[in-house]
Amino acid sequence: LTTLQKLKEEEKYYQILNGMNYNHKLLYVAIILVIGCNQQSKTSLVKTSATTVPHLIEASEVLDSNEGDDLVFIDFRKPAVYTEGHIPDALNIWRTDIQDNSLPVKGIRSSKKALESFLGSLGIRNNQKLVIYDDRGSPDAARLWWLLRLYGFEEAHLLNGGLHAWETAGGVVDTLSSDKPAAEFAFTGNSNSSMVIDKDRLLQWLHAEEKSIFIVDARTKEEYEGASLKDGALRPGHIPGSIHIDWAEAIDYKGTKKFKGVEDLKTIYNKIGATALDTIVVYCHSGVRSSHTTFVLTELLGYKNVINYDGSWIEWSSNKELPIENKIHL
Repeated sequence: LTTLQKLKEEEKYYQILNGMNYNHKLLYVAIILVIGCNQQSKTSLVKTSATTVPHLIEASEVLDSNEGDDLVFIDFRKPAVYTEGHIPDALNIWRTDIQDNSLPVKGIRSSKKALESFLGSLGIRNNQKLVIYDDRGSPDAARLWWLLRLYGFEEAHLLNGGLHAWETAGGVVDTLSSDKPAAEFAFTGNSNSSMVIDKDRLLQWLHAEEKSIFIVDARTKEEYEGASLKDGALRPGHIPGSIHIDWAEAIDYKGTKKFKGVEDLKTIYNKIGATALDTIVVYCHSGVRSSHTTFVLTELLGYKNVINYDGSWIEWSSNKELPIENKIHL
């Protein structure tokens, strides 16, 4: 606005106030302040389309879809929360359903064969499109997305904003469990083994004379610095040389839970200092939040060589021979 326009706006504002009683004046000022704050704090959100972000879908797109039985919703939340309300006909899957519980390290992915058997038992078929959601900004949903992509399944999509976005768009929820007859499910695509790394290979890269990788820690600042230690981990701190970027920075965490716009994401992740072709290893506590960051880096920002360290901090901290760094000694 020009100076003259600003003066006219101010004059109009005071004319309005002069015509009100005291209580009305307070209400009017409060409304103006709220509107102003909302305008200034509005977060730029990612613009999705099937061509630019093929594995991210908006609730409005699904509601307008005519795909019928070819589309299956996966509610990736704890069973107790699922029963309180979910998208109609959504199937419930939780972390423990897709991990190998026979291993000493908690949270490690289940095998390809075990996941095929499990998905088939839920009635899911190879030719169906899976739309996965949670209610926390997609960190849990991204875990299943990553595992499906690892095993070569292409039709796995995240619902941007999750259950909140579904309800905001006018979608209904119900409390009835979905029970489908078992089906044959088999991964027909090639496994993407380059999407995962184990501790031995990561240690080799750490010891290499020429550092050829970037490591991103997707946990909270407190976990990274060693001030906080979650269940399952034995030592506080982080992998030496890792760059801290909390997974939650990528979404409108306190609002819509949707992914931020690409330009905002570039500003956040430029901190890594990597090019689109550099190798980036991402880890967190148990491979869940790092799956979310993997989605952001690959699907939204176009990095080509992003690897999720599945064992993450639970595995790394449990081996006393592996090096760590921290700022606070517990």
